[in-house]
Amino acid sequence: MAKTMIAAQMTEGQIENVVAKLRDALRKHATEFASRVVQQVLGVENLGMELLAPFRVRVEAFSNLIIRRVKVDRARTPQQALDATGRRQYITREVVDAMPRGNSLIVEEVEVTFFKPRPEAYKDGLISDDRLKAEFDFHGLKPVDPYALAAVNEADPSFADTHPNGTHWKDKDGKWCFAAFVRWRGGPDVIVDRFDIGWGDDWVFGGVRK
Repeated sequence: MAKTMIAAQMTEGQIENVVAKLRDALRKHATEFASRVVQQVLGVENLGMELLAPFRVRVEAFSNLIIRRVKVDRARTPQQALDATGRRQYITREVVDAMPRGNSLIVEEVEVTFFKPRPEAYKDGLISDDRLKAEFDFHGLKPVDPYALAAVNEADPSFADTHPNGTHWKDKDGKWCFAAFVRWRGGPDVIVDRFDIGWGDDWVFGGVRK
């Protein structure tokens, strides 16, 4: 099941943690700022609100995350991982055969975090894989491997009905490849292929913490 995020007010401890992180960063970069100029900046009206703005952007971006914990059988072949989802397959064989599978051949538990890119990441309703990479970075995530993404959709076949979901990676030639789970033309489908035509704004993307 997805973890439910409970709305609660920011605690005093969290406030102190944020302030401490800003203090540490300022001390680390103190030599970059002239004291005279800093004093002028400190006199700017509503400086605190300006400093708050990027923090608010981060919080808002993280507020709609969906988190799933699944067991991933990495001993399966790439084709077996897809077959286990029970979905119609639209695949390019060489891309499937080269799908990243992780560093082991065991069954392991993986926490997958799904996010929706920020509105400004889209251009004409699409987000490219290069811009999607930047969104993963913004959320502090790296793309989940297709084995783990398949495991999420195997465990919950209806997840893609309301949350079409995907991940991407680069092949040995540096070209973008992807795995995508969606309900299309009346059926549950999985698509594994290689191209970058952009993703629509109805997709969510799976990642794991860096």
